[in-house]
Amino acid sequence: MRRVAIIPVYREVGKIGRVIERFAPDSVDQIYIIVRQGIGYAIKQGYTSALSERADIIVVMAGNGKDDPQEIPRLTSPIIRDGFDYVQGSRFLPGGRGERTPFLRRIFTRLFPFAWTLLTGVHCTEVTNGFRAYRAALLQDPEINVWQEWLNGYELEYYLHYKVLTLGYRFTERPVSKTYSQTQKRGYSHISPLKDWRQIVTPIVLLRLGARH
Repeated sequence: MRRVAIIPVYREVGKIGRVIERFAPDSVDQIYIIVRQGIGYAIKQGYTSALSERADIIVVMAGNGKDDPQEIPRLTSPIIRDGFDYVQGSRFLPGGRGERTPFLRRIFTRLFPFAWTLLTGVHCTEVTNGFRAYRAALLQDPEINVWQEWLNGYELEYYLHYKVLTLGYRFTERPVSKTYSQTQKRGYSHISPLKDWRQIVTPIVLLRLGARH
């Protein structure tokens, strides 16, 4: 199965090179490094390339060193060997770990999965971790329209996550690590607490209410 990695980058000078160096030679067949104009927009550019090259599996991960490329097989193997459609990386499963996670983010990332479990009926331990892998064929499901303009930001990842959980696809989680380089107010993430957290929470609300499709 042809595997590709999509890595959206934004002001990652000095980091992206170290990320690429950690890729095992046989972990993926192609790496797309996409400069961000909104993370959803960047990921969709990667989707276009992946589909045009007939990729079977898409891996999405951070370009700032928070995700470890050495752990990619943990996400792709359940698809290749066990027939899963979508594999979410979780720092909260046995064998996973979160290092230097900022206090408020640590609280949110622990509580948010409870809301998803309640609203989707699928047990989740991790939702906000962008390190995940899934079949490229998901993007061709007529019930999943990732190309909508309102999905050009963080909304995209949560839109797809919700669709997978509610359309009956084979879903699982696997332990991964998430390492923050520093915990200062600036520098550990590009997420804005006010604007971007709204983009993270909004999709499940709109989809659950039927306001978006």
